Amino acid sequence: MGEIEEHLQRGIALKTEGRYEEAIAELQSVVSADESHAEGHRQLGLVYGFAGLFDESIEELQKAVTLSSHSLDARNDLGMTYAMLGMFDEAKAVFMSVLELDPSNEVARKELVYF
Repeated sequence: MGEIEEHLQRGIALKTEGRYEEAIAELQSVVSADESHAEGHRQLGLVYGFAGLFDESIEELQKAVTLSSHSLDARNDLGMTYAMLGMFDEAKAVFMSVLELDPSNEVARKELVYF
Protein backbone atom coordinates (compact mmCIF):
# COMPACT_ATOMS: atom_id res chain seq x y z
CA MET A 1 0.00 0.00 0.00
CA GLY A 2 1.37 3.40 -0.96
CA GLU A 3 1.87 6.33 1.37
CA ILE A 4 -1.23 8.16 0.13
CA GLU A 5 -3.41 5.11 0.73
CA GLU A 6 -1.92 4.66 4.20
CA HIS A 7 -2.91 8.26 5.05
CA LEU A 8 -6.38 7.62 3.63
CA GLN A 9 -6.87 4.47 5.73
CA ARG A 10 -5.57 6.20 8.88
CA GLY A 11 -7.88 9.14 8.21
CA ILE A 12 -10.89 6.85 7.83
CA ALA A 13 -9.98 4.96 11.01
CA LEU A 14 -9.58 8.21 12.96
CA LYS A 15 -12.92 9.46 11.58
CA THR A 16 -14.58 6.27 12.80
CA GLU A 17 -13.06 6.80 16.25
CA GLY A 18 -14.39 10.38 16.36
CA ARG A 19 -10.87 11.86 16.31
CA TYR A 20 -11.80 14.46 13.72
CA GLU A 21 -8.86 16.87 14.00
CA GLU A 22 -6.41 14.02 13.48
CA ALA A 23 -8.54 12.59 10.67
CA ILE A 24 -8.62 15.98 8.94
CA ALA A 25 -4.82 16.18 9.08
CA GLU A 26 -4.43 12.71 7.56
CA LEU A 27 -6.99 13.33 4.83
CA GLN A 28 -5.62 16.77 4.00
CA SER A 29 -2.27 15.11 3.39
CA VAL A 30 -4.00 12.78 0.91
CA VAL A 31 -5.57 15.56 -1.15
CA SER A 32 -2.44 17.72 -0.90
CA ALA A 33 -0.34 14.89 -2.32
CA ASP A 34 -2.93 14.04 -4.99
CA GLU A 35 -5.49 16.78 -5.72
CA SER A 36 -7.40 14.35 -7.96
CA HIS A 37 -7.92 11.74 -5.20
CA ALA A 38 -11.73 11.62 -5.22
CA GLU A 39 -12.07 9.31 -2.20
CA GLY A 40 -9.71 11.54 -0.21
CA HIS A 41 -11.95 14.53 -0.93
CA ARG A 42 -15.05 12.50 -0.08
CA GLN A 43 -13.69 11.31 3.25
CA LEU A 44 -12.40 14.79 4.08
CA GLY A 45 -15.83 16.21 3.28
CA LEU A 46 -17.46 13.71 5.61
CA VAL A 47 -15.09 14.52 8.47
CA TYR A 48 -15.60 18.25 7.96
CA GLY A 49 -19.34 17.65 8.24
CA PHE A 50 -18.94 15.66 11.45
CA ALA A 51 -16.73 18.46 12.81
CA GLY A 52 -19.35 21.12 11.99
CA LEU A 53 -17.34 22.67 9.15
CA PHE A 54 -20.23 22.63 6.71
CA ASP A 55 -18.95 24.99 3.99
CA GLU A 56 -15.75 22.97 3.82
CA SER A 57 -17.74 19.75 3.83
CA ILE A 58 -19.82 20.77 0.84
CA GLU A 59 -16.75 22.01 -1.03
CA GLU A 60 -14.89 18.72 -0.56
CA LEU A 61 -17.91 16.57 -1.41
CA GLN A 62 -18.50 18.64 -4.56
CA LYS A 63 -14.87 18.05 -5.54
CA ALA A 64 -15.32 14.32 -4.98
CA VAL A 65 -18.39 14.27 -7.24
CA THR A 66 -16.59 16.30 -9.91
CA LEU A 67 -13.53 14.06 -9.81
CA SER A 68 -15.51 10.84 -9.76
CA SER A 69 -18.83 11.58 -11.42
CA HIS A 70 -19.76 7.88 -11.34
CA SER A 71 -19.40 7.68 -7.53
CA LEU A 72 -22.88 7.24 -6.15
CA ASP A 73 -21.51 7.29 -2.60
CA ALA A 74 -20.04 10.77 -3.10
CA ARG A 75 -23.28 12.02 -4.64
CA ASN A 76 -25.40 10.54 -1.87
CA ASP A 77 -23.09 12.00 0.79
CA LEU A 78 -23.36 15.42 -0.86
CA GLY A 79 -27.14 15.12 -1.08
CA MET A 80 -27.45 14.11 2.58
CA THR A 81 -25.22 17.01 3.62
CA TYR A 82 -27.36 19.44 1.65
CA ALA A 83 -30.50 17.99 3.24
CA MET A 84 -29.03 18.20 6.73
CA LEU A 85 -28.29 21.88 6.13
CA GLY A 86 -31.79 22.61 4.85
CA MET A 87 -30.62 23.05 1.25
CA PHE A 88 -33.50 20.98 -0.05
CA ASP A 89 -33.48 22.04 -3.71
CA GLU A 90 -29.80 21.16 -3.98
CA ALA A 91 -30.34 17.86 -2.15
CA LYS A 92 -33.23 16.89 -4.41
CA ALA A 93 -31.19 17.67 -7.54
CA VAL A 94 -28.30 15.51 -6.32
CA PHE A 95 -30.55 12.57 -5.42
CA MET A 96 -32.29 12.84 -8.79
CA SER A 97 -28.88 12.66 -10.49
CA VAL A 98 -28.11 9.50 -8.50
CA LEU A 99 -31.34 7.91 -9.70
CA GLU A 100 -30.50 8.82 -13.30
CA LEU A 101 -27.33 6.76 -12.92
CA ASP A 102 -28.88 4.03 -10.78
CA PRO A 103 -32.70 4.00 -10.74
CA SER A 104 -32.79 1.42 -7.94
CA ASN A 105 -30.39 3.26 -5.58
CA GLU A 106 -31.91 2.75 -2.15
CA VAL A 107 -30.24 5.73 -0.46
CA ALA A 108 -31.47 8.22 -3.04
CA ARG A 109 -34.94 6.66 -3.18
CA LYS A 110 -35.31 6.83 0.62
CA GLU A 111 -34.03 10.40 0.80
CA LEU A 112 -36.30 11.67 -1.97
CA VAL A 113 -39.36 10.65 0.05
CA TYR A 114 -38.69 13.76 2.19
CA PHE A 115 -38.93 16.23 -0.71
